[in-house]
Order: sequence, then structure tokens, then C-alpha cells
Amino acid sequence: MTSELNIHTHGPVGHISLNRPKALHALTQGMCEGIGEALLGWREDDAVSAVILDHAEGRGFCAGGDVQLVRNSALEDGGAAGRAFFHAEYRTNHLMFTYPKPIVAFMDGITMGGGVGISQPCRYRVATENTMFAMPEGNIGLFPDVGAGWYLPRLPGAVGKFLALTAARLDGAECLWAGLATHYLASDTLAEAKARMVAGEEPGAVLDALSAEPPEARLAGNAEKIDLLFGSDKLEGIIATLEGDDSEWAAKELKAVRAKCPATSKVALRQFAANADCETFADNMVMEYRIASRMMLRHDFIEGVRAVLIDKDNAPKWVPIEPEGVTETMLDEIFAAEPQGGEWTPFPQLA
Repeated sequence: MTSELNIHTHGPVGHISLNRPKALHALTQGMCEGIGEALLGWREDDAVSAVILDHAEGRGFCAGGDVQLVRNSALEDGGAAGRAFFHAEYRTNHLMFTYPKPIVAFMDGITMGGGVGISQPCRYRVATENTMFAMPEGNIGLFPDVGAGWYLPRLPGAVGKFLALTAARLDGAECLWAGLATHYLASDTLAEAKARMVAGEEPGAVLDALSAEPPEARLAGNAEKIDLLFGSDKLEGIIATLEGDDSEWAAKELKAVRAKCPATSKVALRQFAANADCETFADNMVMEYRIASRMMLRHDFIEGVRAVLIDKDNAPKWVPIEPEGVTETMLDEIFAAEPQGGEWTPFPQLA
């Protein structure tokens, strides 16, 4: 078992703590596999009735996945290691989504990308005053994955599109309002919540009892504007609508949308539409794996990681640079089925 995870059982509770503090607990392939192995072991264990998922020392909860590994793979081995990472990560996401026992994710800190992927499938998702939630893949030329194609279209109104196209950061109160969190607790009550679960109390009852009144959710105040300005299913339509609004808020969001990778944004919008044809979460993960296998090899991802994480100049040069350059033919190729034997599959026990 990787040292990047702390895995224990306490009475009736399985406990997984992410333990990669210098990387804000970003997920490696070994961590994804370790989480999956633990959950599979507890799945049929009658002594374990619930699972706690949190982070160990330092800031957390989980800042994403190991995108530098994926970039290196794209440059060095044709994406083989990157595909292996995504396959393992998505298997764990799917296992969590279908898990028969309650998993409680404590999103007490940064929850982005891969951190969203291991928190959103959980039955209970706890936000605090420290929560910072985002799907920032448009900044690095990837796409909103780890199940975002399933979760984001199901958020109120056009909030999902807004999050995907702007990489907006939500606080804990906003996560609760949007349904990304099921409970809001003060961070100084989390230890008590976990102790009560370990003592055998039902997790939902514990969280209900300790829930705090959150601050006003700023997102709720902007929901009407988001629905109006992000209502189109076309990137060009959303940009035109934002350009036609002379408010300061619209100008700020227009700048955010324009800064993101156009291919990422168009992929996200098609991904949301295509999810309507996904009967199960597994179907969605098949789709996302196809997209990931192609997006990781594109110039935009290699350039985006360079600009944001390596050189840190935050000046990526997207290709194409304008939305109009991202054609339907390009999108068809990104979403096409993998060759025989190359598709994503769930854990054999769940197939």
C-alpha cells in the first residue's frame, strides 16, 4: 500500500486519509489504486458499515491529479502511462459511485479536479468554511473529467456550464447551495463528527446533528444571471451573450471564458449534451476515458501544463486560439470509440 495514503479501520468505520501534503494531496495512480483496493476489501466486509475519506496533515482536501505525469507520458511514451493513470482513477470513481455503503468525504480545503472525482460519488459530502471547489481543467487544456460529465449537467440551471467554462471557485456555502455538498459543518466540529461515526452512530444522523448555518451563498445571488448568460449550448453563443451584457459581472466572466482553452470548453459542452445518452455512470466513464485518451495528446494540454505548472507564466498559446477553429470534425475525433480492447472498463467485480 502506498505511503501516500493512510488506511485503517476504527471499529465499524473504514478510514482513508490522503497523505501527499506537499502536492496538496493530488492523486497519483498508486493512490487511486490504493483507494480502490481498500474499498473493494471493505465492500463485502460485514464489520465495516461506513467509510470516512479525508486528508492527513497540511492543506487539503485534494488539489487534483498527477497531470505532470500525464504530460510526460504524452511526450515520452505516446500516452501509455497517462492512459493507465486515467483508467485507474476512473475505476475508483466508478467504484465509489456504486458503493453499497455510505462514504463520507470531508472536503475541508481545496477540492479540485481529481478531488472532485473522489468526493462527488460519496453519499455524504461535507463542506466547511475552508472548502474551495473548482474544476480548473480549462486552464491546462484538459477537460472536466472524473465524472464531471455526469455531475455538472445535474446542477441547478446553467451552473454546471458556468463552472466548466470559467473555472470559478466555490466556497463551502456555495457548494451546499448547488448540491455539491450534502452538509456544511464548522471545521472545528469535524473531529467530533468522525469520533461519533467511529463510535457507531449513523453518519447521516451525525452530520445532521452537527450541521452549521452557512453564510449566504454568493452563487445563489448570481444564479439568474448565470442561467441567462450561460444558457446556450454553443460556446460562441455564450460568448456573444456575455459580450452583449454591459454589466461588470458579465465582463469579468467573459474574460474568464476567453482565457480558457477553446477546445476544452467545446469538449465540455458536447460532453454535457452526450451525457443525456449515458444510461449509467459507467457509460459516462467510457465516454470520458475516450476524451482523456485524446485530449492528453493534444498541443493544448502539453502547453497548458507548461504555462500553469512548469514555467508558471500563465500565458498558454492555444491551438486553435479561437472557438470557431474548434470544428465538429475535431470533436468527433475526440469523442470517437477506442479501438477494440482499448475502452475503459470497471473493476471486474462491478462489470
